[in-house]
Amino acid sequence: MTAHVLAGALADDGRRRIFAAIVLGATSATEVAERTGLPVRVALSGVRRLTDAGLVTGADGTLAADEASLRATARDSRPADDAEPGVDPVLRTFLRTPGVLVGLPAQRGRRRVLLAHIAEQSFEPGTRYPERAVDDALKPWCAAGGSDHATLRRYLIDEQLLIREHGIYQRP
Repeated sequence: MTAHVLAGALADDGRRRIFAAIVLGATSATEVAERTGLPVRVALSGVRRLTDAGLVTGADGTLAADEASLRATARDSRPADDAEPGVDPVLRTFLRTPGVLVGLPAQRGRRRVLLAHIAEQSFEPGTRYPERAVDDALKPWCAAGGSDHATLRRYLIDEQLLIREHGIYQRP
């Protein structure tokens, strides 16, 4: 089963209800129909579709969720960790290529990794920047709406990745 097949099988509200009833203990189409409030004919059709997709087993006449198949699908659908060798997982998660921020991590350590990357890519060490230049450098990172340039600027200062003195910014 692929993630696409899984999504297709559970795309219908009735089939989701049927699957939920089976996961919660319904072992026959009649029980599924009773628990979901669906007609038996609809329940049978849904069970057949879920069985064909590999979500439900019923070989011995008793319906059950096919947990092994679900685990295998989850394992096989996971993106490879080596999809982009050398790229930090935090950057892979929170940046869209090329250099567009899709969100800020809630955890301080992860946020610092992301902010350090932004500082390294946007500012030369020792160069002095007026606030307008800092804002102009940070705005492209915010194109996807993951944050705003003022928030980035504040975090960069809070993490001491940029130093501000009399309205002039500098990367240490």
